[in-house]
Amino acid sequence: MLTGCGGDALKEYNGTTPVMTFEEFFNGPMLAQGFVQNRSGKVIRRFDIEMNGTWTGDTGTLDERFTYYDGETMHRAWNIRKVGQNKYIGTASDIVGEATGESRGSAIRWKYVMQVPVDGTTYNITFDDWMFRMNGDTVMNRSYMSKFGFSVGEVTVVMRKL
Repeated sequence: MLTGCGGDALKEYNGTTPVMTFEEFFNGPMLAQGFVQNRSGKVIRRFDIEMNGTWTGDTGTLDERFTYYDGETMHRAWNIRKVGQNKYIGTASDIVGEATGESRGSAIRWKYVMQVPVDGTTYNITFDDWMFRMNGDTVMNRSYMSKFGFSVGEVTVVMRKL
């Protein structure tokens, strides 16, 4: 089930450091900042996120509280399970089905379909997240968004452990 998650694309990150795993990095409090770009590259939203992760064994929760610069707020709680060596499955209330992920070296690839509200209509958007550990305290995340295989935008987020 997880073989389509990008194991081949992740292979080039084997042995890179610092090592990135969900259970190690997403454990404890974090702050993040980011922005959303439309398919033309224009920044259409900016946001801050307060995050807190907790893990018990192979099961974790990642609580995210978004504050958009236009005043909107949003909350998402991820439930993440480690299901194999460097393989993960996650759920959240706005995720369709399950997210799947894999880590290799300093990278994690995380794929899912999210229900995204836009002007009163909700769309199912496919996300392909690439997270890279920059040092012990910082991760850069680049999300590629698509609908029916066509790019609809990108999200860039910088996350820092506190």
